[in-house]
Amino acid sequence: MIEAQTQIPVVPLGDGLAPIGGETAVLPHFVNGAGWEGTGTETQPVFNPATGQPIAQALCGTPADVDRAVAAAKAALPGWRQRTPKDRANVLLEAAAVLEANAEELAHLESVNTGKPMPLARDDVAGTIDTLRFMAGAVRAQLSLSAGEYVTGRTSMIVREPVGVVAAITPWNYPLLTAAWKIGPILAAGNTCVLKPSDQTPLTALRMADLLAEVFPAGVLNVVTGAGSVVGEALATHPDVALVSVTGSVRSGQAVAGAAAATLKRVHLELGGKAPVMVFADADLDAVADGIRVAGFGNSGQDCGAACRILVEQSVHGELLKRLVPRVESLVVGDPAAGDHIEMGPLVSKTHRDSVLGFLDRAFAEGARAATGGRAPEDDGYFVLPTVLVDLPDGAESTREEIFGPVVTVETFTDEDAAVEAANSTAYGLSASVWTEDARRAADLPGRLDFGTVWVNDHLAFATEMPWGGFKSSGYGRDLSAYALDDYSRTKHVMFNRARSADEAEQA
Repeated sequence: MIEAQTQIPVVPLGDGLAPIGGETAVLPHFVNGAGWEGTGTETQPVFNPATGQPIAQALCGTPADVDRAVAAAKAALPGWRQRTPKDRANVLLEAAAVLEANAEELAHLESVNTGKPMPLARDDVAGTIDTLRFMAGAVRAQLSLSAGEYVTGRTSMIVREPVGVVAAITPWNYPLLTAAWKIGPILAAGNTCVLKPSDQTPLTALRMADLLAEVFPAGVLNVVTGAGSVVGEALATHPDVALVSVTGSVRSGQAVAGAAAATLKRVHLELGGKAPVMVFADADLDAVADGIRVAGFGNSGQDCGAACRILVEQSVHGELLKRLVPRVESLVVGDPAAGDHIEMGPLVSKTHRDSVLGFLDRAFAEGARAATGGRAPEDDGYFVLPTVLVDLPDGAESTREEIFGPVVTVETFTDEDAAVEAANSTAYGLSASVWTEDARRAADLPGRLDFGTVWVNDHLAFATEMPWGGFKSSGYGRDLSAYALDDYSRTKHVMFNRARSADEAEQA
């Protein structure tokens, strides 16, 4: 529900954002180094998904708000890009220190706004800090083709430059962490940024920007809240935005890429996934079950790399289920406010919960059976019980489409080549895992799987030093690692003619 107001009583950032200001609190945009009330007259409620109650109001940004934020970023660009990598790195390190000093507050905001358990929220904050620190070091150690004489009498060199103003559009499942995955390399490379967080989970992005107001020069980082159809489209079509980076659904990526095409701006997309988990008869089944318990149901399965599609060799299908189902049933589900013992919280919204329940209804109609779960509990909030689906027909919707909830499907195979074909049959190409004790198989299969990340005897483990991104409908471009710096910069070839006279030039 969108509430229209003739006058918006905007709550200042800082203390007004922690603790949560309440249903009537309206959170401002962050533009040119300070909170700003924007030009619009509409707000949207922000909910605690564990209770279904509103906790704040966020401004519905307008194209005029985007114009102002982009103008601020454009004005800040010359000064920021001219700083040396060392200078920009020092600013990022200071930013990381500020976020570390406020880590528990940020984790609380993330937990209340997204419904994720506090231990996971703390991990996200730690990952945010680590990303900024890594990018601070990586930008000082970028590698390029060596300068040299590639044409007689002439010396060539490669220069890496920032692309300019970058728009970053982030999702609701990891709002703080994905913001850092973008802001870190964007700013390290010398660009300035306008960030549009999900309209459902804007709290930590706004609080981060406020905390860093004294660290980043005004205009280097700006945040405009609002709907993707308004704010996102305005960013994607803005003539002064050089690149748009999106983490979100395939539909969101398609919309942004289509809008960006009009101005031929670059696009960086990290979209959906449907990760196959290939389990062979020789695998450590206890380790597999433990891995799925975490990687399939962490963050309530709202992870594009979640271990959601199990392909298990027929001969150990029953043994795996004997281990997996009790582990899934042991998950402690509830409101994260109850304490750190909560392992799985709610889904992010009523709309998304209903979408997941719709997938389950259709799966049951196709003949699938829930080995555990399969329904919403009779509680407040947007919960779905952790679910394991079995007895699925070939080509079932739930094995092909991204459910993005606490639902894992289990299929069987008898032939390795057929299993590889089944794994690759999805439209997505983000991540997969292989579970086997056979060293040759472990070495061979990753090369046959069409996914940007393949884990062996593990799933959903990240290293900031390693890239994250996919193929096919999962998009293109890479988050994390030094490869992200490449994505947010451009190469320029500079050639020097060393000839000292016309005769030398002719000889060259």
